[in-house]
Amino acid sequence: MSRREKIIARLLSRPRDFNYSELETLLLILGYEEVKTGKTSGSRRAFILPSKKHIIRLHKPHMGKELRSYQIDYIIHELKKENLI
Repeated sequence: MSRREKIIARLLSRPRDFNYSELETLLLILGYEEVKTGKTSGSRRAFILPSKKHIIRLHKPHMGKELRSYQIDYIIHELKKENLI
């Protein structure tokens, strides 16, 4: 099982400890690029898939590095919509 397959399987299992760095790794593997929208972007992050012009927007967690369940559901929904998982 490749690294990509492992991270996707972990994401689809909706673990409570899925962290932001794992998400970054997955999105980069899938071809997304992180966009930083200037000095005032703060914790708001956007990932763009240039080939499809698809954007995933979310807030980077502050205290804990784990994503919330609604964020995981959103990521799964968006990646399935684009037929990436």
